[in-house]
Amino acid sequence: MKNALRILAVPALLSLAMLAPAAWAQTTPAAGSSSGAKSHAQRHADAVETRITQLHTQLAITDQESKQWDAFAQTMRDNAKSADDAFRDRRTKLSSMAAPDAMKSYADLTQLHADNMKKLSSAFSDLYAVLSPEQKQAADTLYRNQKLGSHKPPHYHHKGGKPAGASSAPSSAAQ
Repeated sequence: MKNALRILAVPALLSLAMLAPAAWAQTTPAAGSSSGAKSHAQRHADAVETRITQLHTQLAITDQESKQWDAFAQTMRDNAKSADDAFRDRRTKLSSMAAPDAMKSYADLTQLHADNMKKLSSAFSDLYAVLSPEQKQAADTLYRNQKLGSHKPPHYHHKGGKPAGASSAPSSAAQ
């Protein structure tokens, strides 16, 4: 399981490192506009809630598993909020940062992502421990397809130039 986490976490971290600045530059307004930042944060929170609902259904969570499920879902929410807060903070300060400070702030974001993934992994391990064999099989399938709490890494390409397994439908994800 630890090797599987490493195999998935490294591409996820690299994806964050490569794509986050571009994504924020395209989806956020100028640093002075707080309503746009709230709008982005709300859209992200809504996406997390959608993903939580999807996972709850896909894993067929029962009442007996609700304590572990609730902890896992709250970790997803907390991770999304801490990431949004950190990106917003960096974005507001970036224009006045010297290059070494900008690089350090980016390293801090990467570390935050790693820390959040550890929290999510721990919460998921607690949930997985109480799942039925059928639910575990469903979770294993979801996890192998990298749909559990993270984006698919975009740098795994096939000959067509699209990410492997990409479809025309937008994917949903959470932190």
